[in-house]
Amino acid sequence: MDNDIKKIIDLKEVERQFEIICQGAEDILVKEELKTKLQDSILTGKPLKVKLGLDPTAPDIHLGHTVVLNKLRQFQDLGHLAILIIGDYTARIGDPSGRSTLRPKLSPEVIDKNAKTYMKQAFKILNPERVKVVKNSKWLKPLKLEDILNLTSLFTVARMLERDDFKKRFENNIPIAIMEFLYPIMQAYDSVAIEADIELGGTDQRFNLLVGRELQKEFGQRPQIAITMPILVGIDGVNKMSKSLGNYIGVTEKPEEIFGKVMSIPDSIMFDYYRLLTRLTKQEIEKIEKKVKIDGENPVYAKRKLAKLIVQYLYDSNLADLAEKHFDKIFKDKQVPDDIEEYVLTTKDFTENIIINDENELKTNKNLSFSNDKILNNKNLKYVKLTQLLVNSGLASSNSEAKRLIEMGAIKVDEQKVLDPNKYYLPEQIQNKIIKKGKRFFKKIILK
Repeated sequence: MDNDIKKIIDLKEVERQFEIICQGAEDILVKEELKTKLQDSILTGKPLKVKLGLDPTAPDIHLGHTVVLNKLRQFQDLGHLAILIIGDYTARIGDPSGRSTLRPKLSPEVIDKNAKTYMKQAFKILNPERVKVVKNSKWLKPLKLEDILNLTSLFTVARMLERDDFKKRFENNIPIAIMEFLYPIMQAYDSVAIEADIELGGTDQRFNLLVGRELQKEFGQRPQIAITMPILVGIDGVNKMSKSLGNYIGVTEKPEEIFGKVMSIPDSIMFDYYRLLTRLTKQEIEKIEKKVKIDGENPVYAKRKLAKLIVQYLYDSNLADLAEKHFDKIFKDKQVPDDIEEYVLTTKDFTENIIINDENELKTNKNLSFSNDKILNNKNLKYVKLTQLLVNSGLASSNSEAKRLIEMGAIKVDEQKVLDPNKYYLPEQIQNKIIKKGKRFFKKIILK
């Protein structure tokens, strides 16, 4: 092939890959350097090393965590090597990003257990055949005090205080442990150890990624490209996706739950989800967006496609089809699903010693849904409090969320809306009842 023709083909491939990589990214430092690295990779046939560090401080991940994983998957599909750094050593320090206090220390056993669960979930997104997984204890643990001192001598306190979270804590006289300054340096040393070409992270990781560039220069390496990804908004359309806020979609949730949750997101954030959570090209997304925003197509069709794609990525196309049928059965046909998950009452669901002193109090007590003489002055009867039942059965993450769900009218017991957060039942009165949260979530209560 003529060299000029080959050069044109190579440049087109560089532009193609560059466009895919830029899609959905918050920032790329530095874009021209990225193009140069892509061109070198294509000319030599040597894949780029794309690094993503994961500190296994928690066992489970939600779609917010998969934004960077999806970007890493794009690099895999372009023929590059994904390198997952399991921060089993840096997790002992704890990433201070976005924190106002020192993170609690985790034992090596907990970190290792979390890592195994985390990786299993991450491989729902990534191609296991094009990823290298390494623990950073491999090169951080052997470091001697002299090595660490040499690393810290390359950075100043003033440089560390450029980080927003450190700066705010310093200005507000909130303590910053010296150990916390070590975190970005250790993360940067990961890049040196594997000679990373590119590092991915959320917008809150920008400082750490740039420290990696600086440290690589000190070690005579070509500095990595830092690519930051946006923070995913939760299904409420307002706040960052978070388990504590209850606005999340877990990657291990059932396909029908994932489908239903995606269908509940506001139209205003739907195309952000397309850009950050799917593998569609920019042109494919723009075509779908045009149908909705210009041609006037009902957004529900685009949202259905989005929901099926996300379920398909996490499971498979067959389960995505079944999830859609499940959704239609509940919302279009207004039916109760056949496969309602059962919850068996246990001793942790029971509350004792609710004392009713007289028959009049029994009749006027709105918290008790029964009228039976046997409970008068009986201190040994067991009751089931609805808020506790919601938490124990998994319909709510906490008592406060359970109370909020009841007060906002989101809880029904056998299609009867319950608005009192202090509601109690006798076990035999709640057995075989179907508790419904919102429109999508059901639990059948069993007493054994």
